[in-house]
Amino acid sequence: MAVRATVSRFPIDSDSQEASGIPWGLTVTPFAFTDENDQVPAYGSDGHLLPRCENCYAYFNTYCELDQWAWNCSLCGTLNGLSAKAIARYSHPQSCAEMMSSFIDLELPLEGLEDEMLHARPVYVAAVDLASSEEFLELIKSALQAALEALAPGSLFGLVTFSHKIGLYDVQGPIPVVKNVFVPQETEGTLPIELEDVMPLLQFLAPVETCKDRITSALETLRPTTSWDRTPGAGQVLDGVLMGGRGFGVAMEALCNYLGSEYGNTFALARVFAFLSGPPDYGPGQLDTRRYGEQYASKGEDADRALLPEQTSFYKDLASVAVQAGVCVDIFAVTNEYTDLASLKFLSIESGGSLFLYSNTDDSTLPQDMYRMLSRPYAFNCVLRLRTSTEFKSGHSYGHFFPDPQYENVQHIICCDSFATYAYDFDFANNVGFSRHSSELPMVQIAFQYTVVVPPEEHTSSGVVSSIRNKHSLKRRLRIRTLQYGTAHNLDELYDSVDPEAVLSLLVHKVILASLEQGVREGRMLLHDWLVILTAQYNEAFNLIQYKNGSSSNAAQIDVTFSQCPQLQLLPRLAFALLRNPLLRFHEEGVHPDYRIYMQCLFSVLEPSSLHRAIYPMLTSYSTPDKQAYPRHSLSRAALITSGSPIFVLDAFTTLIVFYSSTADPSLPFPPPHDCLLRSTINKLKQGRCITPKLVFIRGGHDDATAFENYLIEEQDVDGSGLTSVTGFASFLEDITQSVLVFMK
Repeated sequence: MAVRATVSRFPIDSDSQEASGIPWGLTVTPFAFTDENDQVPAYGSDGHLLPRCENCYAYFNTYCELDQWAWNCSLCGTLNGLSAKAIARYSHPQSCAEMMSSFIDLELPLEGLEDEMLHARPVYVAAVDLASSEEFLELIKSALQAALEALAPGSLFGLVTFSHKIGLYDVQGPIPVVKNVFVPQETEGTLPIELEDVMPLLQFLAPVETCKDRITSALETLRPTTSWDRTPGAGQVLDGVLMGGRGFGVAMEALCNYLGSEYGNTFALARVFAFLSGPPDYGPGQLDTRRYGEQYASKGEDADRALLPEQTSFYKDLASVAVQAGVCVDIFAVTNEYTDLASLKFLSIESGGSLFLYSNTDDSTLPQDMYRMLSRPYAFNCVLRLRTSTEFKSGHSYGHFFPDPQYENVQHIICCDSFATYAYDFDFANNVGFSRHSSELPMVQIAFQYTVVVPPEEHTSSGVVSSIRNKHSLKRRLRIRTLQYGTAHNLDELYDSVDPEAVLSLLVHKVILASLEQGVREGRMLLHDWLVILTAQYNEAFNLIQYKNGSSSNAAQIDVTFSQCPQLQLLPRLAFALLRNPLLRFHEEGVHPDYRIYMQCLFSVLEPSSLHRAIYPMLTSYSTPDKQAYPRHSLSRAALITSGSPIFVLDAFTTLIVFYSSTADPSLPFPPPHDCLLRSTINKLKQGRCITPKLVFIRGGHDDATAFENYLIEEQDVDGSGLTSVTGFASFLEDITQSVLVFMK
């Protein structure tokens, strides 16, 4: 569980927080195997016996004062008695994880439904769009072959297709058999027959280890639907071209109901991989994509605002159905046409899944992403709870979870991997703040309760393997992290404790929220105004404002680079880069609304260091493929020229570009050989990602270098209104200076 606060020394009171201009909060990556310093938790058992405070319900931890019969809560100060069991337990402190570390992971007994599902099996279902092309299906076949290699023995796999009909595959017989049911064309229509009546679920779900070859054979039979396949009523003819026939909504609804019948019996969580080649345009859940063209052509309405909200609640409602059925949906959209991900995203992110977008089939990393996603462990049925000491409280919470309807600051996460990150911001509970002289420091406790599926080999000894072969088991665990923070007695101390990457995380969440509610323009204004206010507060705190020619404020000198405070110096660049990111660029600049939604979903789950790379890419130079020259450059042509290095590596998180300058020695091998330092660095970067970055090699003077040059943002105008100039970032700082002067008048 990695936790990163925006400031390691908290503001002393609300006035100090207001005066600092720094967002106050933290990010948490609950299922990360280590903390932010690479320390592992202390593991233990009997999590249900861990004492809890009678007042605030915080868990006992190493910061609590303990005597023979009682303990003081480190969060609220309440004196709590110890049970006889706890007294006996703590008489041997070395055997208790909670006495040895403030970061613990304890096993819990299974209760109720989970106890009945002790040997539930992992279930995976691929839902493939047949209203597509041959190229699309070839890519999906490759991705599913990769998925089959990653699935653990004992897993169950099902294959379903959708178009103007839903196809269920039975791969447990000698040859694959498909049974179809037609989708009603009307938006309010229902399937004429339940999927369970078409094919019993346990006939549909096949054991991977015995049916892999037949699953592969079934995949080979997939063909796109043609006009000959469709009934006369399927789709619509426009200008002689048959459109429509992608009944995605009704297929997903039927699939959730189908799988739900075995939730709690055969499986504890079913993961559905939905592969889409375009917008759902047939039957219930169809989307009207004409709004994209209408908004793009309209002059009076803000397209950046109009295309971000969903046009129907169908997929949001369907996500609730999925959660009730124990189904988590990952959506993989492989398309460059408008698909309205603004409406579709809820089915994935609210059911615990992910949203992926690939603009074409040629260089798609979908197979690698599938393998990577299925190879890493995940937790499910998770509950995340943040508690604080009494002087402050959690304000907003951000991330792909849904809040508990009954309890404050309790979030439910359907499915969570080791990369998924959430954020909270803080407010003071009153006007008093933290005591300046007390030894009672600010405390934060984060509790994460989760379930994991344990493969057979991890819970059997060699003597009894045969009796429970291929039986997975469930384990419920409780992970707790208790943190103590210092307080900053002045702004100097507070600014010195800033974590700029954690600040960026909170800012990104806030501008995404503002964009969704009020449009991209509002998101940009919020970010710009924040930097202006921070710069003004900093200059006032350090008395840095100098006036030229007497008292004319127009000629005042403002320190916009935070020269007195190293921890703040990165922030103007990060704000500038965020304004140049597709997340906040205007529709007129050619930012596709689906790509913007994909960026919002991706950035909302990235941990701070990854988000930093995605917003302000890292540019490194090499003198040869085996020798690094400089570890970091600014993103400008000037940096390239002055470095004199022949090779550059740009890491933009989703893309890795190796660029050879036009002046590079022709004897340098291109592309770099597989056994060199540069390649091994790239491989390490790829391994540590939640998605597979696209790797591009560009030879300056020979290849089109536009993809590389587009990342040199410091020479681009911040609003995208002008041509590339040498004054992009510099003119942005000048604009901030003028805005600060106006603000301070």
